Amino acid sequence: MIENLVIVESPAKAKTIEGFLGKAFTVKSSFGHIRDLAKKNLGIDVDEGFTPKYIVPADKKNLVKELKAIVKDSQMVWLATDEDREGEAIAWHLFEELGLEEEKTRRESLFLRNTDIPRLWRGILMKGVQDPNLFGN
Repeated sequence: MIENLVIVESPAKAKTIEGFLGKAFTVKSSFGHIRDLAKKNLGIDVDEGFTPKYIVPADKKNLVKELKAIVKDSQMVWLATDEDREGEAIAWHLFEELGLEEEKTRRESLFLRNTDIPRLWRGILMKGVQDPNLFGN
């Protein structure tokens, strides 16, 4: 059983962050977006109130399958994407596509925007993990 699963956007960020957080955390990357609008009908169902229709692209199917399996074995999932619109979209798609449960998921911005001062990350990460409400909710 995985105690804490942290999902970030970038594989490089995942590797760095996993070193900071230690053994109580497993860090995986979504490699960016995991869903896209379907090509058919511009990805919108006009008859259903212009509802967007999302698909998992072929090159992401194995990753999504892997993440779903890891999620099933995790006590808590942290969606720790970037704090911009793209990061918010990725987190929402992960939540929806992986079938996450609100009570077992935290959407926290443990990471500030890309920074050129990586030595600050460790302190920020540890504070965010110790007090998940520190950065707002």
